[in-house]
Amino acid sequence: MFEKKIEFDFKTNQEILKRISAIDGFKSVWLGIEKKESRYLRELRQIATIQSIGSSTRIEGATMNDEEIKSLLNNIKITKLKSRDEQDVVGYYEAIDMVYANFQDIQLTENYIKQLHGMLLKYSEKDVRHRGKYKNLPNKVVANYPDGQQKGIFNTTEPHLVDKEIMEILQWTNVQLEQSSIHPLLTIPLFVYEFLSIHPFQDGNGRLSRLLTTLLLLKHGYSFVPYISFENIIERQKKQYYEALMLGQKNRYSKKEKIDDWILFFLDCLQEMIALLGKKYDVHKEKGGYLNPRQKEVLEAIRVNQPVKFSDIIAALPAYSQNTIKKDLIYLVNEHQIESIGRNKGTVYHIRSANS
Repeated sequence: MFEKKIEFDFKTNQEILKRISAIDGFKSVWLGIEKKESRYLRELRQIATIQSIGSSTRIEGATMNDEEIKSLLNNIKITKLKSRDEQDVVGYYEAIDMVYANFQDIQLTENYIKQLHGMLLKYSEKDVRHRGKYKNLPNKVVANYPDGQQKGIFNTTEPHLVDKEIMEILQWTNVQLEQSSIHPLLTIPLFVYEFLSIHPFQDGNGRLSRLLTTLLLLKHGYSFVPYISFENIIERQKKQYYEALMLGQKNRYSKKEKIDDWILFFLDCLQEMIALLGKKYDVHKEKGGYLNPRQKEVLEAIRVNQPVKFSDIIAALPAYSQNTIKKDLIYLVNEHQIESIGRNKGTVYHIRSANS
């Protein structure tokens, strides 16, 4: 049943394969980067998390900007969540943080989806009655715009059919992801499309769909996802996001229902993610990223005279104490900027090669 929606013509298949190949190529490269970097990636992840929270809530009509969100989260223990925006932001923050920390253990099941929905709306006072529970009233997908306007996008599954349709898509998705008979980058966006078409909860479906996207991508090895905001890319392409969904959904429940536009849009967003992440990483490498001025001096002293002993570095940088230089060398080794060979007074240092 679901496979029919991703049976495309030859040209579309080639476009999809080209995108998947590029994304999977970066996926492999990123594993190497992730093993060598630490502090800079933590900084990237913090920035991306704020952007993801901001974008995902703004897509649904919130108005807080990223700086306001950062300030709120920095003072969350002493802040009473007065507005709906603040409640949505903190709920999304706790949910995405939980996904990042536990994605390997979270299964794609009805129970986990309901739990994630409950966490997402944990602080939302108006959603107390229906959080973690499927809808009992019809709802439809509505686009919210900054000027307060709303535009109906498409109708969704009737409440009495939600259980049946959710169980069908969950069963199909889990089988495909377990057997790998269909590539995950086809299975995951198909699941997201179905989830949005069903719209199983009274509210929070859009935000939850993006959390589930992150969860499934992480579970299937796309570990770069936390370091650049998928939600931010969707926010910037909100019109195309809704149009891609609408083009498939207009033929819902008919043999004509195809989701090629949605699949291509989803893959294009992932390609934009890896392009942006690659650019950020290159800038970091060029500028020395997280190194403070003294550490850059130590690195440059090694670069100019390598291989060098500890005594050579001390002689080259007389303004700093031996203890300070020792700490900087340990830090540079741990951050994979330099390598040390030998032991004790016989230790020599050199710049770590790109392939080491």
